[in-house]
Amino acid sequence: MSEKKEFNIGILGFGFMGKTHAYCHETLPYFYDSLPFRGMLKAVCTSRRETARRAAEEYGFERAVTDPMEVINSPDIDVIHICTPNHLHKDQLLAVMGAGKAIYCDKPITSDYQEAKAVEAALQNYNNVHQMTLNYRFLPATIRARQLMDEGFVGEPVCFRAAYLHSGSIDPEKPLQWKLSADAGGGVLNDLAVHIVDLTQHLLGRFDSVMCTTRILHPDRPAGNGTGKMVPVQAEDHGLLTVKQNGGLVGTIEASKVATGTQDELRFEIHGTEGATSFNLMDPNWLRIYDQNAPSEPIGGRRGFTAVECVQRYPDPGGNFPASKTSVGWLRSHVGCLYNFMSALYEGRQPEPGLQTGIDLMKLLDTARESESQGTFLEV
Repeated sequence: MSEKKEFNIGILGFGFMGKTHAYCHETLPYFYDSLPFRGMLKAVCTSRRETARRAAEEYGFERAVTDPMEVINSPDIDVIHICTPNHLHKDQLLAVMGAGKAIYCDKPITSDYQEAKAVEAALQNYNNVHQMTLNYRFLPATIRARQLMDEGFVGEPVCFRAAYLHSGSIDPEKPLQWKLSADAGGGVLNDLAVHIVDLTQHLLGRFDSVMCTTRILHPDRPAGNGTGKMVPVQAEDHGLLTVKQNGGLVGTIEASKVATGTQDELRFEIHGTEGATSFNLMDPNWLRIYDQNAPSEPIGGRRGFTAVECVQRYPDPGGNFPASKTSVGWLRSHVGCLYNFMSALYEGRQPEPGLQTGIDLMKLLDTARESESQGTFLEV
């Protein structure tokens, strides 16, 4: 049996997403057969000593630190995962690029496009493998949707509507956390819209212009420090984008954390001259497709939306555990996303979506914000 190549992993930040990334490394060999590589959880870094130590004890890291540079500059670390709050990403990315380590960065790449431009400049002299954690590209249903779009199944795309909806900020008593803070690079555009914009551009191509409107439902929230003091909210919790391509395609993209009754509802509907396709993350096993060329007689013939049983049918070497017919879930998209990165790292090639995709997304989102202040479409 050939020996696996080991990559030593350092994770900066160990909240919800840091745990998700660690889980993916630990479970990757279960989901993909006979991998020639393995990610080893070497170092974890959090801002507090006790949380770092707990992460190491409970999840198997060899060491726990509170200084990100201790991980970034460690000669035994091969890959850095950036899972910290958004406003910390830029400096950490620049430091990791300077150290020459491989990068797996959670979205968004930075707090805003100005910061992203600094990363873009450094990217010109960076020669290691890098990827954004844009995991919704890596569900069987969205993989199949991309295949069908590339095959021309829908014909010329005419219009689309897409959304990513949560309800976690509907409660006015919810304290002001960093994802609700403009100072920390929060807001629903950076948190949720970045995902659905990426997925729709992945399926349809880049958008050329955008117009946006946003809302802050509760302008003041508790500070969250136990004082009971109310503080102003400056980061939006609802956003609606209208986007266009120069070829004529137009669509709407909605992102919300105040959509009462929703859980984790990422969805899209794409309509073209020859067919249509739709998907909803809350029903992730199925991609729905409509063939305009199917016979419509007698009594409807065979025309209508068909649910394609994508379920957990990943291409080899995935798809064997669990069985391809078992229900797929959110975590599986992250495992697929990490496999995309780690297999590219092992093979010495650059995967997509790379850091440039993250930079381009920040440009679009910042253009969207500017379009709201000007009240008109702006070119991206």
